[in-house]
Amino acid sequence: MIIIVVSVIVLFVGIVFLTMKFDPRFGGELSENKKEIYNNSSNFKEGKFINKNELNVSPKITISGFIRALGGMLAQDSTAIATIPKTDIKVQHINRPDILTVKDSTRLVWFGHSTFLLQLENKNILIDPMFGKVPSPYSWLGTKRFSTTLPISIEKLPKIDVVLLSHDHYDHLDYGSILKLKDKVEMFYIPLGVGMHLEKWGVEKERIVELDWWEEAKLDNLIFRCTPSQHSSDRKLNAMSNTLWSSWIINSNKMNIFFSGDGGYGKHFKEIGDKYGPFDFAMLECGQYNEQWPLLHMFPEQTAQAGIDIKAKQIMPIHWGAFRLSNHAWEEPVERLIAAAEKLHIPVIFPKIGEPILIEPIISYSNESWWENY
Repeated sequence: MIIIVVSVIVLFVGIVFLTMKFDPRFGGELSENKKEIYNNSSNFKEGKFINKNELNVSPKITISGFIRALGGMLAQDSTAIATIPKTDIKVQHINRPDILTVKDSTRLVWFGHSTFLLQLENKNILIDPMFGKVPSPYSWLGTKRFSTTLPISIEKLPKIDVVLLSHDHYDHLDYGSILKLKDKVEMFYIPLGVGMHLEKWGVEKERIVELDWWEEAKLDNLIFRCTPSQHSSDRKLNAMSNTLWSSWIINSNKMNIFFSGDGGYGKHFKEIGDKYGPFDFAMLECGQYNEQWPLLHMFPEQTAQAGIDIKAKQIMPIHWGAFRLSNHAWEEPVERLIAAAEKLHIPVIFPKIGEPILIEPIISYSNESWWENY
């Protein structure tokens, strides 16, 4: 009996690793040649990417804690905490002509979670374009998106000048989305290592620019700066920290915008603010936090403080409103952030999914607690 059980386990593990190796959804493999190149980065040590001061952000989970966390993730219907909305969230839809009319203004469209279309200086910039139904390699693995539709489909999007990626987790880098997007994208600006996934999925090397922290790329009068975050990358079980994670600064002659990507609270926010602040607008992670992984994701009160640290004039919570990746109430992030931001006297906006947000020359959006309807 023991031999049979061990054999079944070995077979299962073997199938998992073979699937991750050959199924394109899991992305590319880090080559020895790439490792040699990344050795020049202070963020790459002994074949792996690291956080500042080599901080280990891996969650320390006990068996009981793991069971509680897993229960919160998988339970489809919780009577204690509403981890998903009562009904599907209705998004505001955008017609293609409306997308094409933006010229002199700076406009954002939020797709939920951390996905944005930023229109700035006559450029279309997609940030962490995750348009899939579930944040996982397979549709049956994970809970579905809170909304059944998107503000606009990939097919109706205009030509995309730049795609910015913060890291390669499934809720930020989606295989299906990239396949549909790649032929209408001019350039991909990404952290070190993420290019191996794009190349495997058919994106030419000439359209991929990999950057280390504090490096930048220029496109006409726009500057894209890759800046630190405190996070991890683990698209495959056997490829932990094979790619870098980052935040981003998007700078023009008129606007200075910050996108946090994923990550826990740390000194890097003040460092970014001191070096490149103040920021006219900041999209800051606020959701999917858990006491089991306090260094991987910010709690809402830390999000407000991060806004102060980077010297943001106005902040917006992201990484919420689309998927359940932790066991807190689905609307809790924005409500806690609003309370914390009020105490710190930092303005916070909370637009609807799909609602066009004008952030220059003035902030314009509907100011209502829309989540209360769900």
